[in-house]
Amino acid sequence: MLAFLEKQSATVMTTLKSDGTPHSVRVASASVDGKIWSSGTATRVRTRHLRRDPRCALIVLDQGAGHLSLETTVTIHDGPDAPELNVRYFRLVQKRPTGPLSWLNDELDEAAFRKAMVDEQRLIYEFEVHRAFGIY
Repeated sequence: MLAFLEKQSATVMTTLKSDGTPHSVRVASASVDGKIWSSGTATRVRTRHLRRDPRCALIVLDQGAGHLSLETTVTIHDGPDAPELNVRYFRLVQKRPTGPLSWLNDELDEAAFRKAMVDEQRLIYEFEVHRAFGIY
């Protein structure tokens, strides 16, 4: 499962509205130290849903028919370490272990990238997997 996650980033994230209706969006995800992370902002609808109910489903997709469905609980990391966590996450997603990071059609050094993360109120979603199934 972790090998599949390390190769894929296209993910569908489904949270629950207050009336129980699912809300699905496409996001990127990455395996960070054996855990699944994604990035979002404090103002996103999915963040509001997760603050009320941390249950979430993910479907990680590959280029073909492979997929991995995950039932999870989400921890939101939005404290003072969130900018640095976003640097770690985006380095993995962008496959750039060093050097500048791409952001909004620009190349930013780490200091400018961290500032952009603070300005956007970026946070990290960390998914605790309770059940996994699929073709991967």
